[in-house]
Amino acid sequence: MLISEFDYHLPQELIAQVPLHKRDHSRMMICDRKSGEICHSHFFDIPKYFKKEDMLVLNSSKVIPAKIWGKKEDGKSIEFLFLEEKDKNEWEVLCRPAKRVKLGDEILFAKDSTGHVVGIGPEGKRGIRFQQGEVFSFLKRAGYAPLPPYIKRKKNDPVVRAEDLERYQTVFAKKEGSIAAPTAGLHFTEELLDKLKEKGVLICDLSLDVGLATFQPVRVHNVEDHRMLAEKFAISKETARDINNAIKANRPVTAVGTTSVRALESVHEQDRVKAGQHTTDLFIFPGYPFKVIDRLLTNFHLPKSTLLMLVSAFAGKDFILKAYQEAVRRKYRFYSYGDCMLIL
Repeated sequence: MLISEFDYHLPQELIAQVPLHKRDHSRMMICDRKSGEICHSHFFDIPKYFKKEDMLVLNSSKVIPAKIWGKKEDGKSIEFLFLEEKDKNEWEVLCRPAKRVKLGDEILFAKDSTGHVVGIGPEGKRGIRFQQGEVFSFLKRAGYAPLPPYIKRKKNDPVVRAEDLERYQTVFAKKEGSIAAPTAGLHFTEELLDKLKEKGVLICDLSLDVGLATFQPVRVHNVEDHRMLAEKFAISKETARDINNAIKANRPVTAVGTTSVRALESVHEQDRVKAGQHTTDLFIFPGYPFKVIDRLLTNFHLPKSTLLMLVSAFAGKDFILKAYQEAVRRKYRFYSYGDCMLIL
């Protein structure tokens, strides 16, 4: 299977640059896998697609303000994305332009927050060690939302920074750990979640820390040759119990976002979802036999991406590409701050 089979044309003006004023006013395409029907709605109407005791699974991982600009001793500014704490006061980061960041360089990130480059990795990765202080504290004080590169922002705009820190975060986010938002969840409001609960919908959550794996580019020609990076996630005993009860009773399980899908499908053993702390490098593409999820809420994804392949595996490649063509024709808003589709 070729990567080129998952390509489509998207006009640049359809890439959403800012969130809508109201989260739940996003447009929502409804894709019925059985009938092949495509219809159009808005996210605030989502409760009508659920029945009492249907399961809805959210990814409650919280985005950290992981993007920040640092300066070398020569005054040149470098963009850094903080990926993961590898050791106490030592972080793996992604920097741009990476060629300017050499082993031994001293980087000033914020007042009294200085790091030294102690490692050189592939594809712009660097290891940075801090002498003192809590890294999270200066990221919260000076960091920016780690928006993807297709969303353009002026550096050091405090008003836009504040809005993105609020809106590039789900209303149900709990534990910090992600460097990208689980964007399918951005459409929910607390009021809409209450309406679903009042209807008897059973809502549970897991926590997958969204990392590079979710948006790493595919650099091979054949789909089967791609290898996913690993991401950490946790499923509580309560969430596993509720999902297992739904599976046993043949009640539909709806995953919110591709990260929730990968987490659930990774821990399915002997007709049950397993609780605990886990790591997954599961790559889902057409031909994958889904074991847990019955329905999927997801945003519109980049061409040739692993996310588009996962959605194509769930609903069928031809059907999904047809839906994307319809979305382009009707001028849906694409990607992280864009509209969504509910696949039934």
